[in-house]
Amino acid sequence: MTPLNYPAKPRPGDRVAVVSPSAGLPALFPHVYELGLRRLREEFGLEPVEYPTTRMTDADPRERARDLTAAFADPTVTAVLATVGGDDLITVTPHLDDAVLRANPKPYFGYSDNTNILNHLYRLGMVAYHGGSVLVHLGRPGRPHPLTMDSLRAALFTSGWYDLTPAPEWGDEPGDWRDPTSLAHEPVMFPGEGWRWQGPATVVQGRTWGGNLEILHWLMATDRVPAAVELAGSVLIIETSEELPAAQEVFRIVRNMGERGLLATFPAVVVGRPKAWDFDSPRSVAERLAWGEAQRDAVTRALAPYHPDAVVVFDVDLGHTDPQLIIPYGGEIRVDAVERRISVRY
Repeated sequence: MTPLNYPAKPRPGDRVAVVSPSAGLPALFPHVYELGLRRLREEFGLEPVEYPTTRMTDADPRERARDLTAAFADPTVTAVLATVGGDDLITVTPHLDDAVLRANPKPYFGYSDNTNILNHLYRLGMVAYHGGSVLVHLGRPGRPHPLTMDSLRAALFTSGWYDLTPAPEWGDEPGDWRDPTSLAHEPVMFPGEGWRWQGPATVVQGRTWGGNLEILHWLMATDRVPAAVELAGSVLIIETSEELPAAQEVFRIVRNMGERGLLATFPAVVVGRPKAWDFDSPRSVAERLAWGEAQRDAVTRALAPYHPDAVVVFDVDLGHTDPQLIIPYGGEIRVDAVERRISVRY
């Protein structure tokens, strides 16, 4: 198993890089982006540092890689935060200067398409952080969600164990960024029903690996995932995006992970609450609950031939729904199916 190191944490007052290695959405939605920057300053006391492609749409992958490498190289920058996700970061990581990244380890925060970078840093021996988005979470309409903020603050500034908390409410209807007035209104939320557990009553502790399920499939297609032997004993974390992959597609991706020999190596799997609503696919609450049940069944069915005795926890708020809990990527996690608790070491 490759040894991984936790990079040193920033402190209030530090400069942190704000980068757009995937989609340059700050250029299209500056009002959301500026709100996120203001909260980064006011809520966390951090000073954002932008790069040439941070507010640029359609930047060349080599330019985005250059900016990300520069963020790691800058000795005055103590952490790196992605503005948002996207869909082409897989074309950026080959242009990163790995020697610079290894020599200058820093906490990196991102999710969704940023799974490409999280996995890349993992393979370089560096713990990163699955979660956090300047636009989506710091720029959340109304106010940042308290659970998100508490988790992000702990991940940014502390290094101890942190108990994840089941959300008392959840939502998956974001504000319409095309309408600046939407930022004044809280998102629609629904009562939380807690996490759903299956498998043996045991305690699993290990390192995390995984991320956005669709991106993991791309990484497998390009042969950029660690070998099964490197992941042995790790805890798989998976979640799905606003592209809303159907249950059958989720089944196929997870099944393919099994065929690659990966599933048998994970004693526990932590599955994010699936997003079930998007502007192009508005669903009722009942339809969303049925969507979630179908997604859970798909994961269970895919796991069965490869690791039927794995501990599985569903509906953890770690992906594209609201709130979002930060998960150390390559860092330690404890999945306690006896006490039904999940703790992570930031």
